[in-house]
Amino acid sequence: MNQLSIILPAKNEAPALASLLPSLRAAYPGAEIIVVDDGSTDDTRSICRSHGVECLSSPYSMGNGAAIKRGARAATGDILVFMDGDGQHDPADIKRLLDQLGRGYDMVVGARDWGSQAGVGRGLANTLYNWLATRMTGHPVLDLTSGFRAVRADKFREFLHLLPNGFSYPTTSTMAFFRSAYPVAYIPIKAAQRVGKSHIRPLRDGVRFLLIIFKIATLYSPLKLFVPASAMFFLLGCANYAWTFMHEGRLTNGSTLMWSAAVIVFLIGLVSEQITGLMYRRDA
Repeated sequence: MNQLSIILPAKNEAPALASLLPSLRAAYPGAEIIVVDDGSTDDTRSICRSHGVECLSSPYSMGNGAAIKRGARAATGDILVFMDGDGQHDPADIKRLLDQLGRGYDMVVGARDWGSQAGVGRGLANTLYNWLATRMTGHPVLDLTSGFRAVRADKFREFLHLLPNGFSYPTTSTMAFFRSAYPVAYIPIKAAQRVGKSHIRPLRDGVRFLLIIFKIATLYSPLKLFVPASAMFFLLGCANYAWTFMHEGRLTNGSTLMWSAAVIVFLIGLVSEQITGLMYRRDA
């Protein structure tokens, strides 16, 4: 277990950490446990000290993704386990993640069932993300946004520059692994009710959830997003031309604009595809 690092991003999660850290230490006495304190104003630091756990503190909140990146840089283990500091994830499931990782996978994700979703709205949104990611990658994606995962450290650090400082690090890292042909597996887990109040706000984060849908496509293969959009503009232009030709006997500006939009969107897709290829290039 001296090769294992367990990283917990936390922001004002002292009540949950008070019970979670002793469980982790008892289950994995040889593991490196790092709590990344994202500008907490509670007793997070003192609780970490009392349990002999390393605490990386930030003077202000930088975001969940930033906490993940800071923890990944500081960790010394060959295998990294990320889990939320709010008490949702069961330390007993870490062994199942590691067992699956030992079967040749580079990332293993804990997939929540419907009963573990935080509300119907979040459940429906996650179902949509999973479906879209599955369509994009051609591989079953059972939980795109789960923050409970085990990864090989060297592989994960390749993509630190892609991870956002704020929300959706799980989406970005998962799609990056698929894009780079690193095998990803899922195991079913039960997520408990979180301790304390969630930091996610439906109105504030609604736009962010929507942007995830576009990020999924652009992270994996931009042409899969831009080609259908280009084809839609082209067909709309053809339909508009057929209508105006039959009724007015001429070509209108509307059809020309839509055909032009089809060409522009397609060319942007080609450029985006090249940029994506450069993002995932590994230098020798």
